[in-house]
Amino acid sequence: MNKKINIAKLIDHTLLRPDATETEIFKLCEDAKQYGFFSVCIHPSFIKTAKELLTASPVKISTVTGFPLGATLTNVKIYEAIESVIAGADELDIVINTGHAKSGNWKAVEKEISGIINATPQAVHKIIIETCCLTDDEKKTASSVVINTGAEFIKTSTGFGPSGAKVSDIKIINSVTKGKIGIKAAGGIKKLEDAIALINAGATRIGTSSGVEIMNETL
Repeated sequence: MNKKINIAKLIDHTLLRPDATETEIFKLCEDAKQYGFFSVCIHPSFIKTAKELLTASPVKISTVTGFPLGATLTNVKIYEAIESVIAGADELDIVINTGHAKSGNWKAVEKEISGIINATPQAVHKIIIETCCLTDDEKKTASSVVINTGAEFIKTSTGFGPSGAKVSDIKIINSVTKGKIGIKAAGGIKKLEDAIALINAGATRIGTSSGVEIMNETL
């Protein structure tokens, strides 16, 4: 396969701005179909709209849970995750409680993630650890915790923090996960060279709002 196809199949085409409109969601879905992106990543309120637009399409629907701060009550996160799956979401990008992580309360982090996963077994779970808020040792611990929960992916960032995906963070995560689960790089990925560097470091999925621009670079 050529580079264009390889990159496209790794991209979650993302629109998570708070002011995103239905018109923009329509274009997002049309672009995803045109370029063959793996999924669209949208807010839960747009899942049903995207489901209608992507009928008979192989493009999956990713949505976010506890986004973007991760400080929502656990029961609220579980409810949001269940309702998102009922609405048609295939994958859930779940933000951990960073305050618990920074407090060293990793048992609470693991329990919450496990609770969401157990409530939505039919979905793929991508756990956002917001790497910009963690030390390198905390990134390693977070990676181990995510593996323990049975999640399918660990994800670097919401894109709403001070910084997003970094090659160094992917390498740290990869040193712990060792291929046991996927790694999604997200946040600030705007160019083809950025995506390729992250993939070479170990990322198996790319979350970006610049998917079309990245694909145009491959032409």
